[in-house]
Amino acid sequence: MPNVGRTPSISRPGARRRQRGVAQAGLLARLTISGAILIVVGIVCRPMEWTRPEMLAPLGLDLAMVITNIGIFLAFVGVLNSFFYAPFKEVVDTRNNSLEATFTEAENLKKEMGELRTSYEARLAQTEAEAREQIQAQIREAQQLRTTVMAEAATRADELVKKAELEIEAEKVRALSEIRSYVVDLTLSATERLIGENVDTKVNRKLVDEFIDKLAVASA
Repeated sequence: MPNVGRTPSISRPGARRRQRGVAQAGLLARLTISGAILIVVGIVCRPMEWTRPEMLAPLGLDLAMVITNIGIFLAFVGVLNSFFYAPFKEVVDTRNNSLEATFTEAENLKKEMGELRTSYEARLAQTEAEAREQIQAQIREAQQLRTTVMAEAATRADELVKKAELEIEAEKVRALSEIRSYVVDLTLSATERLIGENVDTKVNRKLVDEFIDKLAVASA
């Protein structure tokens, strides 16, 4: 945005106009002084005979009057400049200066807007680059977390499978032991019924266990 109170720079055309105005003012001042001098000379020389030469008598010319009229004309030009041309020129110069200041301010504003646009585009590009980098970093982090979770899940699954296998094996051993004990009890009970005597002793149980082991080996 434009700075408050900034003095607009004067363009070269404006400087040249000012130089021409100064030169014209000096010329008009010299013309006015010259006119006044000629008026005085004409008035002073009017009574003199040389101002009315015989060769100009048929024309009715008076050199003193001619000099005076020339002086009056030059002085009138100076007065006209003071009361009309100078004020008018001042108004025109003021208007030109105002337009030049406006144009200069517009150019400065245009330049600053261009700089602001360039700065905004640079910041926008930087923000987009940072956003892309953050998104890529989050994606990498998510992928790494996914890999870690999958690895932990696989490890946990392996542990659960191994634990289940051990439990199944333990349950199988327990079941076989119960079945073996049931078979031993059933065998001893059946034998007691057949012979009518109590045969539930450690020795008999051992014999039955060995017989079941032999059957298991033979069936394998």
